[in-house]
Amino acid sequence: MSFSESLAVIAKKIRDMKASVETEEATKNAFIMPFISTVLGYDVFNPSEVIPEFTADVGVKKGEKVDYAIFKDGQVQILIECKKIGDPLDLRYASQLFRYFAVTSARIAILTNGQEYHVYTDGDMPNRMDEKPFLVFDLHDIDRTLIPEIQKLSKESFDIDSVVSAAEELKYIGGIRRVIAAEVKEPSDEWVRFFVSKLYEGRTTQRVIDQFRPLVTKALNQYVGDQVNSRLKTALGDDAPDPTRMPEPRPAPLAAGPDTPIPYVPEPDATPDPDVVTTDEELEGFNIVRAIGVSEVAPERIVYRDSKSYFAVLLDDNNRKPIIRLNLNGKSVKFVTTFEQGKDAGVRRDIASVVDIYKVAAEQIRQAIRNYENGATTGGSAAAGTLAAVPDL
Repeated sequence: MSFSESLAVIAKKIRDMKASVETEEATKNAFIMPFISTVLGYDVFNPSEVIPEFTADVGVKKGEKVDYAIFKDGQVQILIECKKIGDPLDLRYASQLFRYFAVTSARIAILTNGQEYHVYTDGDMPNRMDEKPFLVFDLHDIDRTLIPEIQKLSKESFDIDSVVSAAEELKYIGGIRRVIAAEVKEPSDEWVRFFVSKLYEGRTTQRVIDQFRPLVTKALNQYVGDQVNSRLKTALGDDAPDPTRMPEPRPAPLAAGPDTPIPYVPEPDATPDPDVVTTDEELEGFNIVRAIGVSEVAPERIVYRDSKSYFAVLLDDNNRKPIIRLNLNGKSVKFVTTFEQGKDAGVRRDIASVVDIYKVAAEQIRQAIRNYENGATTGGSAAAGTLAAVPDL
């Protein structure tokens, strides 16, 4: 079994068992010990490799222990402090990691709740654990770009010099990515002001910033979708025109002046519900569905509508022509509903990740589209959006 396959096994176990694990001890037994053993490759039953409830005698508050110490070449290399699955990873409740880091030979410390892992070293000051992790990963939604870095912690590949030398770069890259993710989800005033300064020649007031915010959000999400589908096209060997590019009305140019209205492109068919948040994962799912459906119809005919209950993908923006519904926001269960048997005969199909749409629903998506194309054509094609102007600024 490869390293990435071992990670996938633990991830599936977390999805299947998370709801039934209610204590820290159960978290250790169900998730953390298997991670140490099957993923990192250390023998949890060999005290020369892994010591649970590890205690150091020098300079440490009496009676305080670290959940696990991992040894290699006779030296403590990694300290692990555990919390219950679902608990936030807050260093305020892991002070023993700081103390033990200073009095042992360990240069790697891990704080985990079995699903999320925060990995620390001493990059800021020798023999003193950093307050910010250099590596953060979530087994429920693993970032594949981090797998080689996680593998460096394994028994087979462990090289402390390699880990530490990469730590500073990883810390800042990870931090930058989290900032970008937060800004894509909900752009701050500073982020929006940057784009306003590049595009708008009038005075940047708070009202201008507020009017630009949904435009920035939409543009960022479209850009992310374009990048996802560029990779999908490469993986599928698709040389056809980009199936994810939905024609949009072209906004009027922004003229200079504080009274210039800023154009607004509304979502199809309804005033947006502020309580409905379209996630990156839902947009990725939509792009996958369009990439599949483009073999049957023009891509601009496949659109989505998001709601509190589910994320719907429709043909011709017609709610009587559902192609698939995505339910991706559950804490432990993700599933899709397909309509190859008709709009009133949806079939639920559980998935582990959004990419599983290819495995469980590709032919069903195509069949649903073929059914609508071969059947009644009432309902027509709704406009994807119209151009409207906001009130004067």
